[in-house]
Amino acid sequence: MSIKVLRVLLLLGLSHSGEPREQPQKIAVVGAGIGGSAAAFYLREEFGPAVKIDVFEPGTVGGRLATVKIGDQEYETGGSVIHPLNLHMKHFVDKIGIPTRREVSQKMAIFDGKELTFEESDWFIINFLRRLWRYGFTFLRMQMWVESVLDKFMRIYQYQQYGYSFSTVERLVHAMGGDSFLTLMNQTLEETMIAEGFSQVFLNDVVVPICRLNYGQSVRIHGLVGAVSLAGEESGMWAVDGGNKKVCSGLLYHSKSDLITATVTSVSVKVRPSKTGTTTSFYEVSYVGELGSAHSLYDIVVIATPLHQGKSDITFPGVSPSIPSHYPGRYHPTVSTLVHGVLNTAFLGVTVPPSEFTVTQVLTTDSKEHVLHSLVALDPVHVPSDYSRPPASHNKVWKVFSQKPLTQEQLRQMFLSWDSVSETKWLAYPAYRPPHRRTPPFILHHRLYYLNAVEWAASTMEMSAIAARNVALLAHHRWHQQDGKIDQEDLHTRLRGEL
Repeated sequence: MSIKVLRVLLLLGLSHSGEPREQPQKIAVVGAGIGGSAAAFYLREEFGPAVKIDVFEPGTVGGRLATVKIGDQEYETGGSVIHPLNLHMKHFVDKIGIPTRREVSQKMAIFDGKELTFEESDWFIINFLRRLWRYGFTFLRMQMWVESVLDKFMRIYQYQQYGYSFSTVERLVHAMGGDSFLTLMNQTLEETMIAEGFSQVFLNDVVVPICRLNYGQSVRIHGLVGAVSLAGEESGMWAVDGGNKKVCSGLLYHSKSDLITATVTSVSVKVRPSKTGTTTSFYEVSYVGELGSAHSLYDIVVIATPLHQGKSDITFPGVSPSIPSHYPGRYHPTVSTLVHGVLNTAFLGVTVPPSEFTVTQVLTTDSKEHVLHSLVALDPVHVPSDYSRPPASHNKVWKVFSQKPLTQEQLRQMFLSWDSVSETKWLAYPAYRPPHRRTPPFILHHRLYYLNAVEWAASTMEMSAIAARNVALLAHHRWHQQDGKIDQEDLHTRLRGEL
């Protein structure tokens, strides 16, 4: 074998240390949101058809991807749109065979608490000239900056295609963007963009409303999640016909997993004698379901629910070194209120008749006087071919994002009338406050993994899918002692140079 061929084999991780092991017999995944369902899918790919995979979920499959029924239609209350460069989500939809939703044009405005300070036109050239007149080429510069971050972000797909995995969020982020990505996680978006030459006025007028729409927070979030937030306002965003939660149920079906409707209460280590006279360790998952308390033993466990206050209360008795039930950091409270009613356009300082008000997405500037973070006209999760969005003078479904539940008085200020109100309280994403604290690891114990650590870099459907792929690869490589596929440095240069 030539030296060059050997180098390529080593690079691809085709050689490994240690003797081959039999595949695990049982794997548990705790949580059936997009992260847990994607983990089950990728674990099946890595470990083959023989392993039994159990997925524990006390609520509805989909987690924070959820819908609510209003009248005869369902509407998204959680994660609503997917970026065109989200390659894992695109792969899932293709694999499952579900269609994307028919796009209905959107029109955005920005509200400062008294009036609309910016309103899009139906004409692209008019929008371009308005932005050019007010901010020069700053919008174009922002797009170029976001694309430079996305270019580095896209490297993770190549690494995962060749089977590489990472033991911590910091190592995964560094593999994508080097020291510059770690720097982004340790300074605010405001500091980052000011250093890039963006004005404070532009941040206040444009960037803050986008961050409030996507994360309910201001430009004091860290720079990496801020770039992800700004990317969410690019063109070409899409969604799944029938609701994004269908991806989760489809992944579970294709993974041939067993769904167990139960709340996991603890994960502990149990040691059992083996046939050879040695001992073997397993993880005992204790849970409470409709039939009461029970427990089962597993070779590998993946936690796919946040281990933070208010999100879960799983304990890890006897595991050494100890694992906390709740890691530091809190999740940001967000209330999603769906109102089927007639909007009071005067609340937005609009003087045109409601029948002529065609804005569908109202973003807000950062002010303590603001009740809402955003106000969005929703289309149903299934858009019929003859569908047309009703005007503001008619009953339609509006989604209000706010930090606290809306009072009856606040509803009366925003709406002339309504016949249905549906309120969902979320701890939807982390409260991002740089400097970045060290995130929880992907590896909690020898064969115990934690997927949601990735949310402290950025919380999106695609980031959960990336973490699911990473954890499945990590579990596979560690089970088979393939250390050459874990935490490799300078992969971008090596792959480009060797392959």
